[in-house]
Amino acid sequence: MTPSAFPTRPPKVKPSPEPGELRERALRLLARREHSRAELVRKLERAGFLRDDIALLLDAFEAKNWLSDRRFAESYVADHRARAGSVKLAYDLRQRGVGDSIIESVLGDNRDSELERAREVWRKKFATAPADAAEKAKQMRFLQSRGFTPEVIRRAIRGGE
Repeated sequence: MTPSAFPTRPPKVKPSPEPGELRERALRLLARREHSRAELVRKLERAGFLRDDIALLLDAFEAKNWLSDRRFAESYVADHRARAGSVKLAYDLRQRGVGDSIIESVLGDNRDSELERAREVWRKKFATAPADAAEKAKQMRFLQSRGFTPEVIRRAIRGGE
């Protein structure tokens, strides 16, 4: 069969969204979970809404405290801190458009438990102290990939030995 024998469909043309849809779509997204402002902008632009309209709406949402980067950061850290260290959490929050001052503030509240979280992640994965230098390096790389600092990693593995 030749390629021209296959029926072709006309390309899909995305209709421009109605003005009232912007508010509804943004509220639906926020009803599911907290979002950072940058995430909402990205999702709403992808849906075809204009950046200026989005900015005006999100300003109004922030004024009503329906949208908050700080609340998003706190929620994200609470959901992910059991599996990740502060380095990874900070990176993930930056990728989602959260400002450094908010990140520092939110992560500063969780620094006390960093060592215990690293030990728990280490215990779940390995449970036994490293037998040799190669095994220790493997365990350290694992914890590093989870976003823990070198000092916390050394202390966590030393505590497991």
